[in-house]
Amino acid sequence: MDIPGVTIGVQKDYKPLYYSEPEAALKVPITLQAGYGLIEQGQTLSKNLSAAGNLGKFLPYNPTTFPARVDPGRAYLVTDGGALGNVVYVTMDDSYKFLVGDDLIINDDTVTNEDLGAITAIDRTSETHRAKISFTTAIGATSFTTARRGYVSVEAGDNSNLYSDCVGFLEKSVDTGIGQDARGAVATLILGNCVLYEGMLTNFDDAAKTDLSTATSIGQYVYIR
Repeated sequence: MDIPGVTIGVQKDYKPLYYSEPEAALKVPITLQAGYGLIEQGQTLSKNLSAAGNLGKFLPYNPTTFPARVDPGRAYLVTDGGALGNVVYVTMDDSYKFLVGDDLIINDDTVTNEDLGAITAIDRTSETHRAKISFTTAIGATSFTTARRGYVSVEAGDNSNLYSDCVGFLEKSVDTGIGQDARGAVATLILGNCVLYEGMLTNFDDAAKTDLSTATSIGQYVYIR
């Protein structure tokens, strides 16, 4: 169930996720980070690997494609991330995807992704239309730009896969909230011993399949050992 809160909107019907018997699947309860809005059933998930901040909580996996069809794990830059700089700017709502102490990753569709170290401050008061995120490790010699779909995200994997590794799938849609009203959510992570409809899995790309080494695609299904 979601962490208590009220959201006004229209209920959405569930689509079939399991081909196999759901009760036989290996599942564990998890806590999703705040600020990612409605995360739908079948979303591929990663685990926060920061040294502090939201360490150990779960969040949407970042696919390796640009643009992604669905990309809730990303906070897109609203101003270019300048070379050698120690700050980036994102929308006010997206700033609530992060906590001070989270390790920050920056990427775009051209420049190699970089680990910017820990977030040291999130300034939501100096301006009303955007938030400033400060971090410990300066951006390298090349800027990350809005024109190249530059974004920042939480460290949730190693540098072989945009610092975002797949660990499983969300069983039921939950609302983590948006902006200052975000509270996160408790949910269920599907780990294995099941056959799922692959078309119902969001952002389950080839890199995610490699991360989840127990996954095998068979036609329209994916078998998770």
